[in-house]
This record gives sequence, C-alpha cells and structure tokens, in this order.
Amino acid sequence: MQTRATSDASLREQLVRALAWESAHINLESAASRIPGDWIGRKAEGIPYTPWQLLEHIRLTQRDILDFCTDPDYEEPRWPDAYWPAEDAPADPGAWQRSVEQSVEDRAAFADLIADPKLDLFATIPHGEGQTYLREALLILDHSAYHVGQLIVLWRLLGGS
Repeated sequence: MQTRATSDASLREQLVRALAWESAHINLESAASRIPGDWIGRKAEGIPYTPWQLLEHIRLTQRDILDFCTDPDYEEPRWPDAYWPAEDAPADPGAWQRSVEQSVEDRAAFADLIADPKLDLFATIPHGEGQTYLREALLILDHSAYHVGQLIVLWRLLGGS
C-alpha cells in the first residue's frame, strides 16, 4: 500500500520525467535538431509562423511559467507580444542553439522546483489567482507538447521526412 509520502514522491518523479519528453513523443531538443539552419526563418504555405517563432514561443512561455512560480514580485508580460517573437528568423545564426539551450536549462530548473519535497504541489502560488504548482507543471507539459508537435509538422511541411 502506498502512503501519501510515496504517492507524492511518485507524482514528482512522473512530472520530472514527463518534462524531458522522452516517453510519449519527441522532445524539444530532438525536434529542434531536425530543422536545417536555412529553414529556421521559413514559413510553410498556410502556416503563420516559422520554426524560430515556435521555438521562441515555447522558450518564452516556459520561462514565464518558471518566473511565475518562483518570483514573488512576478509581473505578467504583455500578451501576445512578450510570448511570440515578431521576427521570422533570429538576428544571428547562434540564436537558435542558444534558445534550445536556454529552454533545456529552464526546463531543468522547473524540474528541480517540482522535485523539491518541501514544495507542496497542491498549494496555490501566493501571488497568483488560484493556480497551483501542479497546474503550472501540467501547463508546461501540455503547452510544450502541443508546440513541439507543431514544430514537427512544420518541419514536414517544409520538406523534412
């Protein structure tokens, strides 16, 4: 029989593992590695965003959720401007890899937060409007999975196979 402590530890373990995106589908860094450099700023016919815009949107949103969960002085950025880059492509060639690396670092920081047994996953975030840490973890999982899927579809529409 599982105790509350072992159930809590199991939940944390499952959340941390899910954040890495290696069980049910491709993870962000694997998806991003499929995009050739000359495709980063390209749009497929009928699609309003580029791979760069998707990658940055994932990174910016994940970072915002991490900040929301950890910064008592958090102020919500302006939607949608702060969550989607206006430019189709990054300003320099290294920006793509830096965005991937920052996404991975922020994901690891969020995983560390969720793994901390001192954090009550069901507690409301003090400066929020009823959101819990568990809700924010599920939000990152859902949001990232959705947009990583879009990144793969965009890769295929641009000619990937």
